[in-house]
Amino acid sequence: MSPRTILIICHANTSRSVIAQALLRRMLRERALDHRWRVESGGVAPFARTGALVSLDAILVLRDEGIDLPRESVATDLKRDRHLIREADLILAMTDEQIRMLRAGWPEAADKPIYTLKAFAGSVGDIDDPAGRDESVFAACRDEIKACLERAVARLD
Repeated sequence: MSPRTILIICHANTSRSVIAQALLRRMLRERALDHRWRVESGGVAPFARTGALVSLDAILVLRDEGIDLPRESVATDLKRDRHLIREADLILAMTDEQIRMLRAGWPEAADKPIYTLKAFAGSVGDIDDPAGRDESVFAACRDEIKACLERAVARLD
């Protein structure tokens, strides 16, 4: 049986969704669930660009967690890589706004289960964008994402 796919989205795919993707991949591997789930990520905003560099701050706060992303890691623009939405079995967004953007711009998402990460983890609200802020804000964002994923990963067993 081939693995199911989780697609994590945010605006530009340079910070939050990259952090969530890396953390969730590790959590699934640690729980021996990585053969059941594949994790991808992408951006839904008009300014998302395939090939844009991932935020150095995102790379640094992941390194603090023992996860090494190459400095040349790049973003994925879902306007260009629509197949990721078609292939997704579950879509997790950082904000309600991103869910609205996805539903408005991607008809292929119409029948997909889509949640904010916080909602999937049993909470409410959005995960704010740390872009343009200092490393402490990125670390707090990483910790918030990690806490949500730790609650959510049990649903993937």
